[in-house]
Amino acid sequence: MENWKWGVDTNNQSGEIEGDFLHGWPHTPQHGHAPHAMPPPQQEARSNLLELTPHRHSYSLSPSLLLVLLVPLLLLLVYILPSSSRFLRPKFSIDLFSRKKRSFPSRHSGRASGQMAEEGVVTVYNSNVVADTKKNPFSLKVGMAQMLRGGAIFEATSVEQAKIAEEAGACSVVVSHPSGAATGISRMPDPSLIKDVKRAVSIPIVARARVGHFVEAQILEAVGVDYIDESEAIAIADEDNYINKHNFRSPFVCGCRSLGEALRRMREGAAMIRIQGDLDRSGDVVETVKNVRSVMGEMRVLNNMDDDEVFAFAKKIEAPYDLVAQSKQMGRLPVVHFAAGGIVTPADAALMMQLGCDGVFVGSEVFDCSDPYKRVQGIVRGVRHYTDPHVLVETCSGLAGLHLGQERIEESEGQ
Repeated sequence: MENWKWGVDTNNQSGEIEGDFLHGWPHTPQHGHAPHAMPPPQQEARSNLLELTPHRHSYSLSPSLLLVLLVPLLLLLVYILPSSSRFLRPKFSIDLFSRKKRSFPSRHSGRASGQMAEEGVVTVYNSNVVADTKKNPFSLKVGMAQMLRGGAIFEATSVEQAKIAEEAGACSVVVSHPSGAATGISRMPDPSLIKDVKRAVSIPIVARARVGHFVEAQILEAVGVDYIDESEAIAIADEDNYINKHNFRSPFVCGCRSLGEALRRMREGAAMIRIQGDLDRSGDVVETVKNVRSVMGEMRVLNNMDDDEVFAFAKKIEAPYDLVAQSKQMGRLPVVHFAAGGIVTPADAALMMQLGCDGVFVGSEVFDCSDPYKRVQGIVRGVRHYTDPHVLVETCSGLAGLHLGQERIEESEGQ
């Protein structure tokens, strides 16, 4: 007789299990035993075992597990597809997920003067005093100054002179007070005169402010001038400090007499450099030529200098190292530089251009002649065709004499 207990055949000497608790009971015995019905104890055990066995194709996920899986997927979709889901991007993720590379200051940063602020050449340090560079980008000011490159800027003391300069081809006019009207301290021009000139001409307007007098600069910017000239030609308001030009939207023009002084003015925010010469309106260019040659000579020394020597050279000329390094890399000043002082003939203007300047400032004394239009036009053509002597012959022919004043003529003859 066969004894059944948990599906094991006691008469089977091999000890093999002949029954299956999961898929039917029992299997046909290997030794020819006939199948028998499952006893009740074994049937109950089989039912309990089936309850404990997991099903192969039925799964259930809790809501918390679904949330854990879906949140990373949503974040990836938001930041991989920013163009289609930019409105979902949180504010705190701008710095973490921004694709724009950060730029750090370096001594060779920027290959053009228009890239100076972005590449860290002119560094505006974080301070509440210094204006936001995103609101007043320095590169924009430099670009505005580049528009005047290759032109002549004339000083005008009246609306009529400004009209003559515009008709003759001037790229800009400097509005100033008449020399005879100013007694004592020279200051910024009358705002009403600036407004009259702005209504009369369409070329850019430059107005002068005293050195260090930032309130005059604020007034000129409110009037709407295109450029502000922090000029030594008028009185000095602050002997120790210059205007912080980064606080203004208007580009600034500053004077210099050496390379170190030019780079220091650039650090303060000057977008244009004026190599200053004679301030007495005598028509003598000797001082201007001397200063222009000094700046250009120092640039040639810097260009031929080894990189290791730039540190000592920057210390010697008392200029910021990064601007010195950029000047060496570009082979010139990073901003446009004009010559000013004593320029009254087309030959004088062509001389400054051939010495390496980007343009010239011309005083109001050129209007003190019988035919100011011809002289102004000749200077403009002299700047444009400074390498063509045949054009210079035409521009210098038949110019009326200047009335520089008897005292200035006698002073020039005495020197």
